[in-house]
Amino acid sequence: MPYRLEGKNMYRKHLIALTAFCMAATSGAAIAQEDAAMAEETKAYSLSANVALTSDYMFRGLSQVDGEPTVQGGIDFGYDLDGPADIYLGIWGSGVDFTDATEEFDIYGGLTGEIEGISWDAGFIWYLYPGADSALNYDFVEAAFSLGYDFGPYAVSAGLNYSPEYFGDSGDAFYWAGGVDVPLPEGFGLGVHVGYQSIDKNANFGQPDYLDWSVTVSKEFEGLDFSLAYIDTDISEGACGDVCDTKVVGTISKSF
Repeated sequence: MPYRLEGKNMYRKHLIALTAFCMAATSGAAIAQEDAAMAEETKAYSLSANVALTSDYMFRGLSQVDGEPTVQGGIDFGYDLDGPADIYLGIWGSGVDFTDATEEFDIYGGLTGEIEGISWDAGFIWYLYPGADSALNYDFVEAAFSLGYDFGPYAVSAGLNYSPEYFGDSGDAFYWAGGVDVPLPEGFGLGVHVGYQSIDKNANFGQPDYLDWSVTVSKEFEGLDFSLAYIDTDISEGACGDVCDTKVVGTISKSF
């Protein structure tokens, strides 16, 4: 709103006008600084989601849905600490086919960063099976650690997951894993994975300690991610049937 001056004091008029101009300029600069700060703060946060349809939910070489297709999805939140580490939190869900459980939800979080080109991650994963009888002891927590390095033509990774009380009250469990990812022509990707699961109380878990491995070919097309994976373990098929036999799994996913 413009000033309304009475009388003939032009000095006062000019002084007020100058003051108003300075206030407006200062206010504009302050607003610009606030906008820049808000933009910078917004850049520090990230939020993404994903959804997938897979022909089989395989976890460390074992089918979680008895060889049937299922839908999966998750939400991830990240915060850039503007330092050596960033924070992340997320939740992910999938259908399962267990006694007294048809759903799995994983809540996870941790810190991630990079030092001298080596990426690292230290976090936790809380596996939940809503509706399952607590006496089955399905729910469990893992600490998860991993390292990775991108050599250019290929990238390598290694990780360790540890649970003090694994699925089904099976005691201490360690999962060691390593992988190699190689970009291929025409936008294809090749991933090779090997893991070893050791469990304290094998009788409670229902399986011996075992190796699992997989070879995956992936490709992004029209905003969708397609993958085809060959997955197997060294467990005798006679000991676990469809749960651990050789699988070829196809997945279509979308990230937002």
